[in-house]
Amino acid sequence: MEKEILGKATILLSMLFTYTTVAMADPVVVIPLTNSTKVTNLESRLEVIERGWDTVTSAGGRVWMDRNLGALRVANGPWDEYGYGDLYQWGRLKDGHESRNSGTTTTLSVSDVPENGFYITTSSSPDDWRAGQNHNLWQGGANDNNPCPNGFRVPTITEFENEVSSWSSNNAFGAFSSPLKLPVAGARDSDGSVVNDGVSGFYWSSTTSVTNARYLFNQTSNTMTSLTIDRSTGMSIRCIQD
Repeated sequence: MEKEILGKATILLSMLFTYTTVAMADPVVVIPLTNSTKVTNLESRLEVIERGWDTVTSAGGRVWMDRNLGALRVANGPWDEYGYGDLYQWGRLKDGHESRNSGTTTTLSVSDVPENGFYITTSSSPDDWRAGQNHNLWQGGANDNNPCPNGFRVPTITEFENEVSSWSSNNAFGAFSSPLKLPVAGARDSDGSVVNDGVSGFYWSSTTSVTNARYLFNQTSNTMTSLTIDRSTGMSIRCIQD
């Protein structure tokens, strides 16, 4: 009997040192360990799970977040809703407005940080959420409303163009086949309605253009980086490392 108990204890200890389980809301992640697994690698993986995202290196050698800002996971395909993420108005911080179903208001903000997290709608030129435009937002610096994690920022349109030039095809399929795996997450119109989700991808750059800002647009037929749109529009963000 004593040998049998010792044998079961040995099996349990073996299982304990063979697998480590990290509980998440859904699903439970089981990480297999081997004798060759280094503690630093495990700690790195646990950090990725805790923060909810990882990084990828693009064909151009730049480091990006592996998913859209606010996405639940790396997109499994161009039309994966769990990979869509949030929709930000250009120049705004993460304050709740980026949620696809956040409340709306017609009251423009008189400062760089609105008083609440409502999506600010507008129907008059220059169609900006801010009363009195600030062209320095998302341009770097301590007070530029950077919504990305520490060490990351909103990319310039040139940085997007460099990635597009390496894609296998100049469309949504090339965008998803790239290391960035960009889905067609749609956009939020200046009236607050979500449009073109599952049809087109709209990705903000930090690059301004007069009263508007430039963005990466991709759909099944083509990809364009020469377009501009008003800053009250809500779009996806894919952060790039500084």
